[in-house]
Amino acid sequence: MSNVFLSGQLVCSNKDQAAIVAQLLPLHIELTRAEQGCLSFEVNVTGNPLVWQVDEQFQDAASFRAHQQRVSGSAWGRATADIARRYEIEGL
Repeated sequence: MSNVFLSGQLVCSNKDQAAIVAQLLPLHIELTRAEQGCLSFEVNVTGNPLVWQVDEQFQDAASFRAHQQRVSGSAWGRATADIARRYEIEGL
């Protein structure tokens, strides 16, 4: 089994979206880091307050897919569904 890496950016279109990210991000990070198979999960605002750098590592495809499934039904997933994501994924 090989690790799965996701790297890229979450790109808000306005300050309201950025405020939603800032509000919900701490719990999203906490829940993700507690998931089985999560090796690392970092989300940090860049020099642009509307752009967040996302870097994730999961132990295998199954744990990455389980994460994606959990997120899609979470408060984070619903509230940020319209925010652009520019991600690259390796290891799937």
